[in-house]
Amino acid sequence: MATVESLPTLETARTLGLTPEEFEKIHEILGRAPNFTELSVYSVMWSEHCSYKNSIVQLKTLPRSGKRLLVGAGEENAGLVDIGDGLGCAFKIESHNHPSAIEPYQGAATGVGGIHRDIFTMGARPIAALNSLRFGRPDDPRMKRLIAGVVKGIGDYGNCFGVPTVGGEVYFYDCYNHDILVNAMSAGIVKVGETVSATAGNPGNPVFIVGSATGKDGIHGATFASADLTEDSHEDLPAVQVGDPFQEKLLLEASLEAIKTGAVVGMQDMGAAGITCSTSEMSAKSGVGMRIDLDKVPTRQSNMKAWEILLSESQERMLIVCTPGREQEILDVFDKWDLPCEQIGVTTDTGMLEYYHHGELVAQAPAESLVLGGGAPVYIREQKRPAYMAEIEKFDLQKIKVPSDLKAAANKLWHSPNLAAKNWITRQYDSMVRTGTMTTNRPADAAVVYVKGTRKSLALTTDCNSAYVYADPWKGAMIAVAEAARNIVCSGGEPVAITNCLNFGNPYNPEVYYQFAEAIRGMGDACRKFGTPVTGGNVSFYNQYAKDGAVIPVYPTPTIGMLGILDDYEQMMTLDFKNEGDKIYLLGVSREDLGSSEYLRVVHGTEYSPCPYFDLEEEYQLQQVLKKAIAEGLLQSAHDVSEGGLFGAMLESAMPSGMGFHLKTPSGIRPDAWLFGESQSRVIVSVRPEQSAVFERFLIDENQTYEYLGEVVGDVVVVNDADWGNIATWKHTHATLLAEKMN
Repeated sequence: MATVESLPTLETARTLGLTPEEFEKIHEILGRAPNFTELSVYSVMWSEHCSYKNSIVQLKTLPRSGKRLLVGAGEENAGLVDIGDGLGCAFKIESHNHPSAIEPYQGAATGVGGIHRDIFTMGARPIAALNSLRFGRPDDPRMKRLIAGVVKGIGDYGNCFGVPTVGGEVYFYDCYNHDILVNAMSAGIVKVGETVSATAGNPGNPVFIVGSATGKDGIHGATFASADLTEDSHEDLPAVQVGDPFQEKLLLEASLEAIKTGAVVGMQDMGAAGITCSTSEMSAKSGVGMRIDLDKVPTRQSNMKAWEILLSESQERMLIVCTPGREQEILDVFDKWDLPCEQIGVTTDTGMLEYYHHGELVAQAPAESLVLGGGAPVYIREQKRPAYMAEIEKFDLQKIKVPSDLKAAANKLWHSPNLAAKNWITRQYDSMVRTGTMTTNRPADAAVVYVKGTRKSLALTTDCNSAYVYADPWKGAMIAVAEAARNIVCSGGEPVAITNCLNFGNPYNPEVYYQFAEAIRGMGDACRKFGTPVTGGNVSFYNQYAKDGAVIPVYPTPTIGMLGILDDYEQMMTLDFKNEGDKIYLLGVSREDLGSSEYLRVVHGTEYSPCPYFDLEEEYQLQQVLKKAIAEGLLQSAHDVSEGGLFGAMLESAMPSGMGFHLKTPSGIRPDAWLFGESQSRVIVSVRPEQSAVFERFLIDENQTYEYLGEVVGDVVVVNDADWGNIATWKHTHATLLAEKMN
């Protein structure tokens, strides 16, 4: 084999992110020393971002099968769920954290583009996008720049691409002051049986690269995503990709049209690790090899080196394998859409990837040796219970004084950016394009999107309170799944499956790996209970910042993207109070519990406190009762109690209609815990007066604990007979707080 460079050393391997043991293993696989191009190929494919080498053992403990799943978890570009009527929903969530922290606009934009490609490579048309964002202090100048860039990147790409951004979540905590999190989710619809797999088929199949030309942006992006950010990370800007949503729109239409020809054997997005990843994964999946001529790859820059072409993560590109003799059909489709389409290779029976450049074989390796589930290394890291948990155990609720002025405490809490309306962000997103979004003007706990041509709707949500996971990774992850399911149920849907985006610090840190393993355990326990298998997702480690010898990891953030189904869109339930005189109830039990609440953080400055109360059986029972109540037409509104406690949930239900409420704190429980505590498994519902007796009998028959809270009244808020102002005042604060901080 010809080489054009001296053989790399162990130090080179270390620079590329490989360990000495991995460097030696590559020697064993190849039976010789690798050249630099080959070492680069292994470095990206064996990075955490591509191989999941430090996480796959834990991930395999999650429930990964279910009667609705149409493909195995992690087997394709996205999960695929049967939603009935001959239709499937492809959905997935992924992170783009490190790129967004370095170049927020392009980092976030290409994250959106990449997740949509995962959907339409399977033959599904994307119909909805969501996101889950974590930032530091919004009044910090650097953070303002990051927030503005990320939001504009998400908005510009999604709006231009023509898929509505229908939901999501945003949190602000100090631990994200340096390493922000940007998780993007997409969902699409496809007819069952018309999907395409990420497979290479048999030997002799032509291999095409389609879409944008390949440039030097995003080179070693997978390796970059598998390393700590430092003060010098801005120098890694070339590792950040550059997106073009208009090109992606063309690629979407061309790809779906190409699939309809029947000539496509397999298709895969070129995301992390670019050509290297798509060629190796498609080959390994089919047990074949590929012979690739890199000279035929359309490039944006002249004289690109072989390893640059192989590792580039330039956006809006796909690898397509087609049926021999039908090449012209593929070429004609992409010519119609004015997109580059070049045959760059052919599948072989060798099982080897062979990359040629300028007529010379510049790299070769067994495809199986590169991929997850094949020869990629697998590790189980050391676990150690985090030291900070001892501080949590010292928390004593009795030392937290009940405020003498509850209204002032409520007002201070309501000024938290975590409780504020995110309309400064969401108004930059087009939620109404394609005219399927049902929750743009009718707020619900989950986004509800109509499936055209049917009576069905999808209910979609992203959820994770990382402060809970920080306090107790096992219980906090269960709560993340439970809250996602609760949001789906409160919106009238049936939870069916999840995708996850697991954002953690360095897995080599035993305390971080403890958080990760325990969060996976909690997630698995909850998913098994709710019957929501994990269809796929991604792991994002190394979300931490090294400065002056100290390492600051983010809170463990296992974001849950959940899919629910409404068989009839008229089942949809909203969160807003409807009529004066409607009766308001709290389903569930309020407890003497302030653990990990926003109230403790904002009003009392307490960082270390236990995870809020949660019982999985109690949560499951509540959700079954809610489903029945909605199905029987007993409810006017339903809204879960989460951040901000009962009082925050009441305000959120009151503000859309401008209607108020009266509350009276009960005896036997701290008033601040009753108003602001975040004990789980609680939902506020409203009921027509004439149905209240029937509803209470229903709850008794179902053995569901509840409290009667009062009636929807006027436009004022009254607590313990004291005037707390009108709804318009609370709404103004809620609507303008974030904008004031950002502007």
